[in-house]
Formats: sequence, structure tokens, C-alpha cells
Amino acid sequence: MPAAITEEQTVLDREALLDVAEKLFYRRGIQAVGMDELRTVSGLPLKRIYRIFPTKETLVVAMLRRRDRRWRGSLATHLDQVPDPRERILAMFDWLGDWFAEPGFRGCAWANVHGELGSSSPAVAAEVRSHKQAFHDQVAELVATVDPRVTEPVYLLAEGAIVVAGIHGDTAAAHHARQGAKALLDATS
Repeated sequence: MPAAITEEQTVLDREALLDVAEKLFYRRGIQAVGMDELRTVSGLPLKRIYRIFPTKETLVVAMLRRRDRRWRGSLATHLDQVPDPRERILAMFDWLGDWFAEPGFRGCAWANVHGELGSSSPAVAAEVRSHKQAFHDQVAELVATVDPRVTEPVYLLAEGAIVVAGIHGDTAAAHHARQGAKALLDATS
């Protein structure tokens, strides 16, 4: 009889599977990656994968949640290095520009997943909305110390830059959005 799988091993297997899933799903899309490929690349038996994530949908939701924490955490860490409130807003666009320039950048993971599964998976759609709301709240908190009236335009500039960079591969989208945010801030000063 094989040894029981420890909780520690389950955590390690879960993280390894999420790493593989995130890499493959982001690069190729959810529907293009089958569970057999996840098994092959992760090295985990299919039975083990389904014990950790009973469905592909639960795996996708967990992957999006983890990516959200890391993505928004990275943004917050970057912004924490900028003391001036106005410059912090503009620094968000610099961070976006750095992200857009990363090798393998394929746009917004949440928009990509929503485009694939949003209409057929309420759980995935809810997770995408949760991320977008959390990012909106992060932008609102950032802008509140300068001028809350520009929250929506600044948020839309950020989201628009993400879409343009993802679809057109245009890393300059962050710079253009930064210029728009600066003009908004200048107009409200």
C-alpha cells in the first residue's frame, strides 16, 4: 500500500499544478489545454489532479485568484516606493509598461479567460469581476488622495492600456495612458 499523501505534499502539488496551469493557460488559452497535457507537464497523475481540483473550472478559478494576489501585490509594492501621491498615480502606468514589456506578455489574463469561458462559467465570470473590482478599488484608493473625481478616467486609462497592449502588442500604450492621466491630473490641480 502506498504511503499516505501528507498535507505538505498536497500544498506542494497544488502550487506546482497552479504554476503549470497558469503558464499553459496564459500562453495558449484554457480550452486549448487539456487535462492530459496538465498531467504530462506537471508530472502528477490525473487522479491526483482531480483530488486537488475536482474540475477544470475550479483549477481556473484558483489560478486566477492566485494570479490576482500576485499581480495586485506587485503593483502595490511598486507604488509603495513612490512617496508623492500624484507621482504614485503616474507610477502605476510605468509599472504597467514594465509588465507589457515582459517576455510572453499576452494581455490581461482575466479578460482572456472571460472571453473564453465567461459566458459559460458563472464561477469564472465571478472571479474575473472580482479581480476587476479589486483593481478598480486599488486605483480608487490611489487616486483618492489626489482627486477622487478622476478615479474612473484613470481606471479606464489603465484598463484601456492593458487591452491595447494585449491586442496590438504595443508597449507604448502604458506611456500614452500615463500622458492622459497626467493631463487629467494637471487639469484638476
